[in-house]
Amino acid sequence: MKKLFTCLTVILSIFGFFTSKVSAQRIDGALKNHLEAIYGQWRKAMTTKDYRLWTQYTAAHRQRALKNRILSEKKPYPAALFNIPVKPPQTKNLKILRAESKGNTAALVYFGKIDFGIGGKPSDNILMLNFVHERGGWKYSDANFINLNLLKDVRKAIKSGDLTYIKQKDFGPSGIVPQMPIAVNGAQYIAKVYVYCPGREVRLKVNGVSNHRFQNTKASEVVIGGAHDNRNEIQFATKSLEGSTGKEALCIRVYLMSTVRGVKPIKIYEYLVKEKAPVKPYGTGYFNIDANTIKKLQGKVRQ
Repeated sequence: MKKLFTCLTVILSIFGFFTSKVSAQRIDGALKNHLEAIYGQWRKAMTTKDYRLWTQYTAAHRQRALKNRILSEKKPYPAALFNIPVKPPQTKNLKILRAESKGNTAALVYFGKIDFGIGGKPSDNILMLNFVHERGGWKYSDANFINLNLLKDVRKAIKSGDLTYIKQKDFGPSGIVPQMPIAVNGAQYIAKVYVYCPGREVRLKVNGVSNHRFQNTKASEVVIGGAHDNRNEIQFATKSLEGSTGKEALCIRVYLMSTVRGVKPIKIYEYLVKEKAPVKPYGTGYFNIDANTIKKLQGKVRQ
């Protein structure tokens, strides 16, 4: 569940799971206070656009991953780093549910009205902050936001003190520090993967470089390294999540994004499965960027 903070939305679909009350999770108070101070410095760097402070408190693998994404969108680095549509939420008014470490990883899990500064009235959801220990101290890694709007039983249970849901291993530190991503220098063509996968987990790899994971959601992510001329490859694996019927619809797409104003994205690949139809557990597909596709991206051919 390690996702980029600004684009991360994870929904684990488990309905009617609770049968009894579970005692509160043990909280490591000293660790909680220390990690919250680290997150506070990272958040300050983001809100004040302080690149030096950001590098000081951000995990090395996350720095590389964000740089890769920005370059893959053909945006300036590090200027584009702070041009995000949401604000990192504060934690002071949230209820801490878990605070623990494992090896060189640690995690804080909160419940409450998580405010990303985009307006509206925040509802009660889950926020998980992840950290790694490197360069002599803890560094902020990333965050997972779990939207409980479709998991009202989970929301109700947590409010009543039943913490069964967040006792899952995915809500604790893994003990494994994420690998350093391969550095990319940019993209020939900007590409994005889009996935609609209610009740399922979908893992994708594009051109052997860009890895993606989606769970019970509808979301898109930038293809790291972008797409290139001629044949491009997409590999995917799917599995049903607990609580699903296994008969939900599924859609996997790849879009090419033009840098010419007014030119719409081009759908270059699609794997679409209607509701109740069988879904492949594994698959490999290809899409080709030819001269005509390039002209469409340049706005020289009407789509």
